[in-house]
Amino acid sequence: MIDSFKAVVVDKKDEDFSLKVDQVSLDNLSEGNVLIEVHYSGINYKDGLASVPNGKIVRSFPHIPGIDLAGIVVSSDDERYQKGDKVIATSYEIGVSHSGGYSQYANIPADWIVPLPDGLTLKEAMIVGTAGFTAGLSIQRLEENGLTPENGKVLVTGATGGVGSFGVAMLAKLGYKVDASTGKQSEHTYLQTIGADSIISRTDIYDGKLKALDKQQWAAAIDPVGGSTLAAITSKLLYNGSVAVSGLTGGGDVSATVYPFILRGVNILGIDSVYCPMETRKKVWNRIATDLKPADLTQFISSEVTLEELPSVLPTILEGSVRGRIIVNIKG
Repeated sequence: MIDSFKAVVVDKKDEDFSLKVDQVSLDNLSEGNVLIEVHYSGINYKDGLASVPNGKIVRSFPHIPGIDLAGIVVSSDDERYQKGDKVIATSYEIGVSHSGGYSQYANIPADWIVPLPDGLTLKEAMIVGTAGFTAGLSIQRLEENGLTPENGKVLVTGATGGVGSFGVAMLAKLGYKVDASTGKQSEHTYLQTIGADSIISRTDIYDGKLKALDKQQWAAAIDPVGGSTLAAITSKLLYNGSVAVSGLTGGGDVSATVYPFILRGVNILGIDSVYCPMETRKKVWNRIATDLKPADLTQFISSEVTLEELPSVLPTILEGSVRGRIIVNIKG
């Protein structure tokens, strides 16, 4: 019988906000029909927002954040999952309105769970996490829309972040030539190590001036930045080129013209990793365990922290200075 266990809990009462490791019980978890012993989680931008008073992510308090988790089934009311099964759970409402992965145990609806594919360990699954899954889903959508390595170079923006880093490495693994965009001069060697063919600056994409149609440079792009960067990318894609957009760190407004779409057949593909259909979700995770899997996943780890260290580390993800992934070893 599990009486109590550790979890990171955020709470807010009027103007008082707290973020700490606390002892909780199964009654403190959201409803779900599969109880999982959590081994690993990760830190994402959403998790950082959940750790600050004005993050606007957490819908009710007290709350256990963590949008990613990987672990072993303890008990299940669903025939698809049995005690001892290794599983992944990301996205949906986990860590937002449903108690998340920063806990030694998590209660998750069976419909939100993916069996751990052969070829991945629990730790590797969380090195990949939502960020790597989003990159994999971006590639899946681009290829469904006709992209092949023969079409030309692929641009990846925000290349030192989680989505960007995995986008670069996964594309390189598939044989694509990748232009990696970053504003961090110190990270050029890292990007070359993970597979970037060339490295360009942010201003090479958008220098403050947007042309309706610019010189055609890329067959496709993975863009977790959005904003003016996305608008500039559309003007520089090859005929029938596509950009898979999954983020808005560069802003939510896109001031583009219609010319790239009606004169070059350019496509914007929206990437939603949260409510992605389960059939597609399993397909992408299986690819992450096979043809999309980089040779050395450990190179994407920025650091590995324990549950006890999380309260001090979580807010740092919002500073935009983290390269790759911060892994949370829940079992410690």
